[in-house]
Amino acid sequence: MGRATDDIEDLLRRHAPQVLGALVRRYGHFDPAEDSVQEALIAAAEQWPRDGIPDNPRGWLIRVASRRLTDRLRSDEARRRREETAAALTPADAFVAPPPGEGPAGTGPSGLGRAPSEDDTLTLLFLCCHPALSPAAQIALTLRAVGGLTTAEIARAHLVPEATMAQRISRAKRAVRGTQFRQPDARDRDQRLAAVLQVLYLIFNEGYTATAGPDLHRTDLAREAIRLTRAVRRLLPREGRVTGLLALMVLTEARTPARTGPDGELIPLDEQDRALWDRTAVAEGTALAEEALTQGPAGDYQLQAAIAALHDEAERAEDTDWPQILALYDLLVRRSPDPAAALGRAVAVAMVRGPRAGLAEVEALAETAGTAGASGTAGQRNHRLDAVRAHLLERAGDMAAARTAYRAAADATLSEPEARYLRMRADRLDRLDR
Repeated sequence: MGRATDDIEDLLRRHAPQVLGALVRRYGHFDPAEDSVQEALIAAAEQWPRDGIPDNPRGWLIRVASRRLTDRLRSDEARRRREETAAALTPADAFVAPPPGEGPAGTGPSGLGRAPSEDDTLTLLFLCCHPALSPAAQIALTLRAVGGLTTAEIARAHLVPEATMAQRISRAKRAVRGTQFRQPDARDRDQRLAAVLQVLYLIFNEGYTATAGPDLHRTDLAREAIRLTRAVRRLLPREGRVTGLLALMVLTEARTPARTGPDGELIPLDEQDRALWDRTAVAEGTALAEEALTQGPAGDYQLQAAIAALHDEAERAEDTDWPQILALYDLLVRRSPDPAAALGRAVAVAMVRGPRAGLAEVEALAETAGTAGASGTAGQRNHRLDAVRAHLLERAGDMAAARTAYRAAADATLSEPEARYLRMRADRLDRLDR
């Protein structure tokens, strides 16, 4: 029963953005459409475990959500007239989901004119990254509507109160209200692409290493981010940023089978059994990374993908080409002052020049983080800083300071697997001192 419930949850999460896209395309009311989709998901979660998954689950969800939405629209007289006009132009069986492959010519299984699959999800993605929204609002709305995260999960990822995030998402929905649901033209698409890629990157990161909760890895989010990035690449096959981001995701996800032990414990990169890595994914990601470097000037995603490829190509941790990785990090941090990139460079410095040199880089970053104030990311940055500081202190032989840093990092993270790993490292150093 538990496995069946998990399968239903995965199915609902996968179809939710497609169903929302179909409703927004048809009716143009983002906020009530999302509410109606949520009600359909709740109905499915209650009925499907009892009655079984329907032959056409997406069509079922669209039919139920559409009925809930039309009920909402009827409450307003003006909207009711628009709905009746649309209904008069729609075949009587438009919202009856036929078995797969048995719809009227030119229609998809949803009955909304065409299959509300990749195209609608991609259009929804670009809608959520509308230029009228601030970058923070774009990210929050996309994580909610396309990524399927709850408001609480998004709030934790951004280290803000849930009520604050709920207001941010509500404002974003109001800002895009009335926007035509269609793919942006080439000019608008280029303007929104950076935001789209950043959002996909964040969804993948939340899936690969969850910021909070009992699980290290959220497979559904990581796979959804990869799927959407593949869709964007089909739209823009010669865009190096897109190819680079896809390469980075594929190369990173390839290590997933070796990241956790039998009891779900975290296994760091240098201790992983590389025979467990998905070598087919490594080969694909490496080829994508090489292709991305030929598609214009090397940007952040291309450089990060090249770094990931160097890690994945090493058969053993000691075979890693750290000087080349450091050279790539030097380019990366010159391009953008991203704290995560700077911290990665500090690790590379330590591997090339020794732990004390790396520690000097970490302390410089800690000073910068300390002056950032309580703006949100500083707390998360301190967690990462403490974890890297602890590792480098251990390598340098300062066990007492390493224990303190490991415990500080464990106290700061909201991820239970990370906290357990960090405390385990601290406890191990305690035992070595006895």
